[in-house]
Amino acid sequence: MPDSWRLALGTLTVLRVPPPRAVTPVVAGRAMLLAPLAVLPLGLLVTVVGQLGARLALPPLAVALVAVGALAAGSRALHWDGLSDVADGLTASYDPARSLEVMRSGASGPAGVVATVVVLGVQVACLAPLLTSTRGALVAGLLVCASRAALAGCCLRGVPGARRDGLGAAYVGTVRLLPAMGLWSVAALALLLAAGWPGLVALALAAGVVAALLRRVVRRLGGVTGDVLGAAVELSLAAMLLGVLTGGPVG
Repeated sequence: MPDSWRLALGTLTVLRVPPPRAVTPVVAGRAMLLAPLAVLPLGLLVTVVGQLGARLALPPLAVALVAVGALAAGSRALHWDGLSDVADGLTASYDPARSLEVMRSGASGPAGVVATVVVLGVQVACLAPLLTSTRGALVAGLLVCASRAALAGCCLRGVPGARRDGLGAAYVGTVRLLPAMGLWSVAALALLLAAGWPGLVALALAAGVVAALLRRVVRRLGGVTGDVLGAAVELSLAAMLLGVLTGGPVG
């Protein structure tokens, strides 16, 4: 378990931790299941930024932008890079090999830029009203953590990998269905207690978005990559933020 914690913290946050002694499929799978707990510091960061902004009476939109920027910095913008690469890859060609090559290049094309702007805009627009209250800021931090449950869904056994190398290759197919269902159940309970029924709407919407993304990349690319994992996180967070506001402002 210590190796899984180190892998999760070292991969998903900027926290400096000793590297795991070995990255086996068991270690990698547990790291994905631990992802929501590993990013607790990032969730707390978003909550603190929101509270500081409210105390200083700063414009909510500006506070939300700072919160999203701080969250990106705290994760090395790894997931944003994945979102951009996936958007470019899926629009570059119908040939899987060509699409994967575009994703590997790391350069952001028009589709990647648009996808990043749209998803970032949704996150900021939804965070702005949440961060104006203490309860809303706490819910926002919880959603940051819960959105990382998308990683376990992408790494389920039976979901193929698109390539044998790359950051995501070590995680593909390492998570069993039952633990993943347990993780999502815990997330559902936490969101229900924190936000009421809109919390469950948020989780259901995120699950649908992740499932749609997986279906698309498996059909177009042949499976998931590390970039797909990152895209799933950012899309999941945007979906959760939208879903939690379906019942009106939180707070």
